[in-house]
Amino acid sequence: MQIQLPRIFKILIALAFLVLSNAQTRAQSISLAGQWRFKTDAKDEGLKGKWYNSVLPDRISLPGSMAENLKGDEITLKTKWTGSIYDSSYFFHPRLEKYRKPGNIKIPFWLSPARHYTGAAWYQKDVEIPASWKDKRMVLSLEYPHSETRVWIDDVEIGTAFTFVVAQQFELPANLKAGKHTITLLIDNRIKAINVGQDSHSLTDHTQGNWNGVVGKMTLTAGSPVYFDDIQVYPNLKNKSAKVKIQLKAAANQSATGKITLNASSFNTQSVLQVKPVTVPYQITNGEGSLEINLPMGDKIVTWDEFDPALYRLTATLISKDGKKEVKNVQFGMREFKAVGRSFEINGRPVFLRGTVNNCEFPLTGYPSMDVAAWVRIFKISKAHGLNHMRFHSFCPPEAAFIAADQIGFYLQPEGPSWANHGSSIGDGKPIDQFIYDETNRMAKNYGNYASFCMLAYGNEPRGRQVEYLTKFNDYWKAKDSRRLYTGASVGGSWPVIPNNEFMVRAGARGLDWGRKPESISTYAKQIEQFKVPFVAHEMGQYCAFPNFDEIKKYTGVYRAKNFELFQEDLKDHDMADQAHAFLMASGKLQALCYKNEIEKALRTPNYNGYQLLSLNDYPGQGTALVGVLDAFWDEKGYISAKEFKRFSNSTVPLLKVSKFVFTNDEILNAAVEVAHFGKAPIENAKLSWILKTDNGTLVAKGDFAPKTLPVTNCIAIGELNVPLNTIRVATKLNLEVLINGTEFANDWNIWVYPAKILEVKNEVYYCTSLDDKAKAVLASGGSVFFNAAGKVVKGKEVVQTFLPVFWNTSWFKMRPPHTLGILCDPKQAAFASFPTDDHSDMQWWEIVNKAQVMNLEDFPSGFKPLVQPIDTWFLNRRLAMVFEAKVGKGKLLVSSANLGPGLTGMPAAQQLYYSLQQYMGSDQFNPKFDVPLSTVQDILETPSKLQFETFTKDSPDELKVKSKTN
Repeated sequence: MQIQLPRIFKILIALAFLVLSNAQTRAQSISLAGQWRFKTDAKDEGLKGKWYNSVLPDRISLPGSMAENLKGDEITLKTKWTGSIYDSSYFFHPRLEKYRKPGNIKIPFWLSPARHYTGAAWYQKDVEIPASWKDKRMVLSLEYPHSETRVWIDDVEIGTAFTFVVAQQFELPANLKAGKHTITLLIDNRIKAINVGQDSHSLTDHTQGNWNGVVGKMTLTAGSPVYFDDIQVYPNLKNKSAKVKIQLKAAANQSATGKITLNASSFNTQSVLQVKPVTVPYQITNGEGSLEINLPMGDKIVTWDEFDPALYRLTATLISKDGKKEVKNVQFGMREFKAVGRSFEINGRPVFLRGTVNNCEFPLTGYPSMDVAAWVRIFKISKAHGLNHMRFHSFCPPEAAFIAADQIGFYLQPEGPSWANHGSSIGDGKPIDQFIYDETNRMAKNYGNYASFCMLAYGNEPRGRQVEYLTKFNDYWKAKDSRRLYTGASVGGSWPVIPNNEFMVRAGARGLDWGRKPESISTYAKQIEQFKVPFVAHEMGQYCAFPNFDEIKKYTGVYRAKNFELFQEDLKDHDMADQAHAFLMASGKLQALCYKNEIEKALRTPNYNGYQLLSLNDYPGQGTALVGVLDAFWDEKGYISAKEFKRFSNSTVPLLKVSKFVFTNDEILNAAVEVAHFGKAPIENAKLSWILKTDNGTLVAKGDFAPKTLPVTNCIAIGELNVPLNTIRVATKLNLEVLINGTEFANDWNIWVYPAKILEVKNEVYYCTSLDDKAKAVLASGGSVFFNAAGKVVKGKEVVQTFLPVFWNTSWFKMRPPHTLGILCDPKQAAFASFPTDDHSDMQWWEIVNKAQVMNLEDFPSGFKPLVQPIDTWFLNRRLAMVFEAKVGKGKLLVSSANLGPGLTGMPAAQQLYYSLQQYMGSDQFNPKFDVPLSTVQDILETPSKLQFETFTKDSPDELKVKSKTN
């Protein structure tokens, strides 16, 4: 008799079975998160003392690092950091002595952790093994230990693992009985025989920190003794199929037979595409088996890319003949990322990589985020800035990053965990040679199915027999796995070329040639003509901005920004504390201008295929490299928004080709417009227009270009514009905007126009190029003097100023020039009434600022502010001036170390600034606030600066070889 149950009861019964099923699934996994017993082993006594047999006395919370748990040593001058120090002057300079005192240690090179420890540490936890786990395969999984781990179950050592790239897995003994057992971990974060390089971002204190602990998922799982060891999916778009390679294993070298069923379906698409299941037999002999299954994906497939990141989930189910069952899920995308000639293609469409370098900056924890949401945030912010690509400098991110990048549609270049330099090398027969293969194989096995994993390099800038080693490395991977592209290493321009690279990540075709007048016509074509494969710029940019001291309060985690605190206090000691924010904003505007012009130069270069910025966000190590338009937390600093940045760094960017940005009003503004378009598809009959306005919005001219279809490529010529400038009578800042009508794509540039003939200013100002007797007499009688001090400065002569800002930072490169971060001025100051300017460097300042001397005002009165103030490197914080005014005796003096004066042929901006200053000096508004003795002014021409940079040690890197001499 069949009983008919009401529908509601059927649903309840189904739910009950589902709950029971889920409970059984959960029972197969035990979380090990929580309190562990703990003990450090600084003297390596634990093995001899068999600490795995004892009850460890301390407590620690895992997942987590020792530093997060406030375990380890206090920071002192003798802390044994992991990382090179290129400038050890911090340890010797008398000015910095107060930051070397106990209780006030402030390290300028990187962030300061709450505690620091390098060595062995022991972790211990009791677990209860369920009786239901009998005859199952039991695995201890530790995600992201750092870095060598040995494991004991009770008093039996079950394995050792050493990896920076994947979770460490340890099989428990098959005969382990149910009941209480003790797991003991010995984790060692020292560099030992396998030396990946102390500056590798996988372990260096420059970035995430060389922490000790386990920071990801920690589980004990039980499963079938017949199991999937590996599943790799190889999409074939042409055939609309996927080849699935499976590696099977059976415990205790058993043999087994059974069936495997593959199911697949899309899961993040508007409509779910279900793939017809495939079932095949399998056979395992002596514990191992392998098979390849062709999985037809159906007549309709969805592909993965940056615009439509469609994903599939493959469910592989193994059922052995004796009833054992194993299920494994694999995420993958139907995509093909290839190099075709000198171009990248994604699914047959050209792609331009707009990337940033991730340097493993995680300032709250000191280790990479282990959750998907955190990485989704990073990739979304990057996309909001127009980017589609990320390189991971000498480290591989955790699995969460790949999952997030798959979801968002982001192309990744993880690397082996090595910067084999500064104490390491490759190709010299050292253990690292094999370790790189082991690590990259682990990466491919664990993350190879993720669609975002498009590129791979050994790591960063190595030493050693690199050409031979990396050529073999490329050959190995090209033969093994065609799902991604391979380059031996990401390198600067002086590294040798690896001939079989599938793409180049190199310097050499980057930077701005602003030793000459800025323009937007030149390209990098000459620098890349030797390469026959796609070229990606290595570590583009590296333009610094001044520190944002408001950021200090964000460091609420394991790290403190003691470097920022030092720089802030030092700025105060140099009487400029009230200018910190202004320095940030002015230097940031120049930084953004540099990034804009360098990115646009890349976009207009034929056969250029991408750039990797160093970087979109700040790098708090290597001397504190404030190269990002975002801070280390991926937050905006206030001087450029994501929307503004995206105008010149996007899938589609209008570009202007113009020979200069400064004109006189007897000239014609001749410019050409082109477009770089790497969107989802060609834009049919695109209509472009342009508009030229004054700074206050007054229309000067506008125009339209003939409609044109934009193919997916760059260097698409649109047309020219020619605007006579004779209607502009006074010095004027213009803005030229080019738009692709009906789209979000637009870009703009500032243009300056000055009168070709500047009227002579008639006043009683005495102009001189030396403080001669007449100048002194004029001042003594209450007159006004304009002193052009260009080329005569001694106090400040050591400061090298160019229009470009500091590169990376002056500490890491031992004060390599340039030393300044642009200029600061007050646009509302009457001195600039006839010289339109913002408060920061822009193109009109180039001919005035570039290679001009600056003056060090170290002996000037407290509170003294110049009219034009170069912003010094934050490592020295010198109070600098390029133009200042002062009362001297009864008179008034204006001094310029930039070459300003009559007869400046071919320098319209300099002429105009001189004219504006002359007008100002002849007006009632010329009334300097501060009295400065003439002797103080003269001293600028006679006496070197008291504060001079001194390395104290000459090696590179210094490695603190004479650190013991410090107090």
